[in-house]
Amino acid sequence: MTFESWNPLNDPPAFPAARYASVADRLKNVLKTRGDVLLIQAEAVVALEAVAASVARPGIKVLNIVTSLYGGWFGSWLRRAGAEVIELRAEPARPIDAEAVEASLKAHPEIAVLALVHAESASGIRNPLEEIMLLARARGIATIVDAVASVGGHALNVDELGIDITVIGPQKSLAGPAGISALSVSPAAWKLISQPGGPTTSILSLLDQKAWLDAGRGALPGTTAPIEFFALEAALDRVEAEGVDNIVARHARAARATRAGLIALGATPWIDQVKGSNLVTTVKLPDGAHLETALAAAAPLGMELSAGVGPGAERLVRLNHTGRRARFDIVLGDVLAYGMALRKLGFKADIAAAAAAISFHHTD
Repeated sequence: MTFESWNPLNDPPAFPAARYASVADRLKNVLKTRGDVLLIQAEAVVALEAVAASVARPGIKVLNIVTSLYGGWFGSWLRRAGAEVIELRAEPARPIDAEAVEASLKAHPEIAVLALVHAESASGIRNPLEEIMLLARARGIATIVDAVASVGGHALNVDELGIDITVIGPQKSLAGPAGISALSVSPAAWKLISQPGGPTTSILSLLDQKAWLDAGRGALPGTTAPIEFFALEAALDRVEAEGVDNIVARHARAARATRAGLIALGATPWIDQVKGSNLVTTVKLPDGAHLETALAAAAPLGMELSAGVGPGAERLVRLNHTGRRARFDIVLGDVLAYGMALRKLGFKADIAAAAAAISFHHTD
């Protein structure tokens, strides 16, 4: 192949098999776990479906907490694999209350597995993970946490919390590629997955993925995607240089500043700060404002504003401060773009006060 025809995207070198284990170990450090970490060559929704397919069995009862479309999907995958699913739904676009979880566990003492999403980018809410994990651990219940939108944006210590399966994607707060996901698996989770009746010879089989561990973590099965792995390594280089705790703090600072800016603007954030996500902040449009019109009014400023997703989020505007966007200039631009959109629609917005509030809270 001549140099003129070589393209780094089309013709990358193979990713060294010896470095797969290193990538997994670096993700262990991000998750703060000593458990096994599996690498899934797909976007995180595939890893989530694989978890549901590998854990569910006829006769097993799962409490599935639904706070968005994603939790609903997970419940459907569990049912398809034969599990009996007790669905606990929060109010639309709101987090679940730990008290509601406790009541459901008391009403169904035979529940063996609990599943939930940690933070929801669809609506900007965060579920009370720490309290829910305490309830599950006290009852010996296995836990599954979708941390795709929270890893790097919120504190997440898998071993300290006692999470049995944690699914992550590096494309959000970690600012990595979307084509590789990962999950941590505790010894208790492996016992559950290894029960008879689980899928094999399938992309949705965690037992098949476990063969990589059993073989000494050499080459992954199948054809690997080198660009995705090189990109993930580069993202982990950045994560380690900054420090995952510092990344979490940066997201928390961006969320506080965004919220303060919206309040100073004259807007009301959708959710209390303690129940909100650090990745996106949501705000409900004032009565009389149309979502599409508002987003179109903000669009020329080129900032990270988008519509909420799912039931209850139809009139929410999301201000995105995820990953590399969790910094002062993006936060400032997002809030001021929203303020300018409100002004164009004939609503009041104190842009000067918003800028001052953001400047103050982003440095506190």
